[in-house]
Amino acid sequence: MARAAATLPSQTLTSAAGDRADRVLRHAAILFLIGFLIHNGDHLRRGVDVLTPEVLWAGSVSGVLALAAIALALVGHRLAPLVAVAVGLPMALGVAAVHLLPRWSAFSDSLPASGASVLSWIAVLAEIVAALALGAAGAYALRGERRGSSRYSLERT
Repeated sequence: MARAAATLPSQTLTSAAGDRADRVLRHAAILFLIGFLIHNGDHLRRGVDVLTPEVLWAGSVSGVLALAAIALALVGHRLAPLVAVAVGLPMALGVAAVHLLPRWSAFSDSLPASGASVLSWIAVLAEIVAALALGAAGAYALRGERRGSSRYSLERT
């Protein structure tokens, strides 16, 4: 005779917390994808010829990393929270350094120095906020994993 598996209340809470962390991370990944597309669409609108080769290459490399982080979060990969933190927070800092500071090096595409349009400001700020959200969502999921309430685990099972 088959016996029904008993579900402990703590297992239900763990599952609910893990589902919440997964949902938060997926929503942050979608938000980041939107910010990423808006920002890069603005670069196409302004023309990539205004970028230094250094900014173009840094943006290309960070774009590949951003898309990888988004994909991992959307498929629920076990490393998604770690990658979200590793990509989201540095990307927010990098985009801010490239676009919000006065011209400081070949890695600058300074909006204040170029008299950029309001649309460009919105695009850059959208990506920065969304990258911060991705990093924070990854940290939230990792924190739950440390407490045993997240479905993400960095240990192989």
